[in-house]
Amino acid sequence: MGYYRTVEGKKMDAYLLTMADKAVQGAGDGRISKKDAEAIIKLVVDGGTYTEVEKNTMEYIRDNYKWTEGANEWFRSQIASWAAGK
Repeated sequence: MGYYRTVEGKKMDAYLLTMADKAVQGAGDGRISKKDAEAIIKLVVDGGTYTEVEKNTMEYIRDNYKWTEGANEWFRSQIASWAAGK
């Protein structure tokens, strides 16, 4: 698997997409949970910057994957807080 994947004409982070795919498969309810969101945010912040590719990828994941309400609110507050400090 390459580092990037093109989706809807935009360069995306392939690993973040894979993480989101795994989060909604299997024994769960098909939604990204807070535990999943915690794993995803670790990948986003690991490089120290919120890159355009990561922003595009997270926008796509937020718009195209189902999240639990708690996970969505938690992720949005965490990413906003982290990005504001950059």
